[in-house]
Amino acid sequence: MERLYALTIVLVFGSAVVLGVQVAQAQSPASLEVATFSTSQPGSGLPEGWKPLTFKKVPKQTLYQLVKDGEALVVKATSEASASGLTKEVRIDPKDYPIIRWRWKVDSLLMNSNVSRKDGDDYPARLYITFEYDPDKVGFSKKLKYKAGRAIFGDIPIGALNYIWETKTPVGTIIENAYTDFAQMIVVESGPQKVGTWVDEERNIYEDYKKAFSEEPPMINGVAIMSDTDNTKERVTAYYGDITFTKRPR
Repeated sequence: MERLYALTIVLVFGSAVVLGVQVAQAQSPASLEVATFSTSQPGSGLPEGWKPLTFKKVPKQTLYQLVKDGEALVVKATSEASASGLTKEVRIDPKDYPIIRWRWKVDSLLMNSNVSRKDGDDYPARLYITFEYDPDKVGFSKKLKYKAGRAIFGDIPIGALNYIWETKTPVGTIIENAYTDFAQMIVVESGPQKVGTWVDEERNIYEDYKKAFSEEPPMINGVAIMSDTDNTKERVTAYYGDITFTKRPR
């Protein structure tokens, strides 16, 4: 309706073109700040708008704290034979905001991490992007599989992208999750070269989803961070900075 209204203004009042563009830009910000950990207070509990992401079959949860790392306020994750995350509900169109930016740091790698195996499905740091079920944007076979999964597990996303920091798999690898084809793993960092340093990341979610699932992405309905070691029984510490969706790459 807003777009139709703007078009009417342009057609009737040619001189209102510039004004129409300015109004549209004002209504649609250039970026969406999903995680503003840097504006929180150290030790103040969970960041505002975020809640625990836990798993029934994993008794021990990863510890998340708001801490200062140098001058930056960030989320520190400590995982010791544990798995859990922090998640935030959102509703973002990946066509409008295809670019996600975040920063993270890990203190070490997991020796037995292996993206292709269930017993190696652990990572010092990962960023989840989940997508809502839209029957108009998925194929028939996936609809059936989704309905069967929902009957067993309840409300689940139709798909998830996992941006991970892996041990040895080459950067850029996209591989099906060892447990489910509803989740695709994308290796963003790999190996020890950047361990102990903050790394700024940028990914095109829209393009990544199409490559991973071979279809148009539905709406994004969740963002999560997670450090997990429940399969490998190792210990790791990671740090997460602010997360932002934007319209254009740097």
